[in-house]
Amino acid sequence: MNTKTRILIAEAIGTMILVIGGPGTAILATGYFGGFRNSVTLLGVALAFGLSLLVAAYAIGSISGCHINPAVTLGLWAIKKTKGGDVPFYLIGQILGGVIGGFVIFVIARSSTTAWTANATGFASNGYGDHSPGGFGLGAAIITEIVFTAVFVFIIASTSRKSMSPGFTGVVVGLALTLIHLISIPIDNTSVNPARSIATAVFQRGWAIEQLWVFIVFPIVGGLLGAGAWKALCPAEEF
Repeated sequence: MNTKTRILIAEAIGTMILVIGGPGTAILATGYFGGFRNSVTLLGVALAFGLSLLVAAYAIGSISGCHINPAVTLGLWAIKKTKGGDVPFYLIGQILGGVIGGFVIFVIARSSTTAWTANATGFASNGYGDHSPGGFGLGAAIITEIVFTAVFVFIIASTSRKSMSPGFTGVVVGLALTLIHLISIPIDNTSVNPARSIATAVFQRGWAIEQLWVFIVFPIVGGLLGAGAWKALCPAEEF
């Protein structure tokens, strides 16, 4: 199997893990199906995203670097940490894996005897305005996605420096993603990852599709800014 195919498959597996673990927790374990005895809080959902990334990092990190996020891939490509010829395989794998993960959760949720539809519940999709958990508007969502994705990609880029021990990378980025979710879930359900947003929007099918552009465009903008900031600050001997 050639390198590009391995990247595509690994990124699909990793993104599937992230979507099943993150949005899957938000959809299946926040009380809708099992009441308070089967509910987790915002903290639980944030931890689920961080732990899912941590698990994926150690599962596929040695194969593809575990980007599992188009904003990460494009940011690292912009600073020449990812080869241009590999980028399409990263992106296809991420989107495909995310949708597969969303489909798994969709099938499980639909099998419940509880009255449930992805459209009515939102399917853990990202949104603003009436679809923001805290009632935040478009401007807040744009700022959130740019700033937090920039911070996230800055942290990821920093783990690529020569003096960084690879064994700590998964822990660092997993904790970073947990913190980002703790802060921003109330704003727009936290994207910082276009593949994650696509994975839920395609099953919600209504307002989530209409608002999806925000969660594709601005995480990518943030990723490019974060990667560029790290490159500008990184000493040449560490790059």
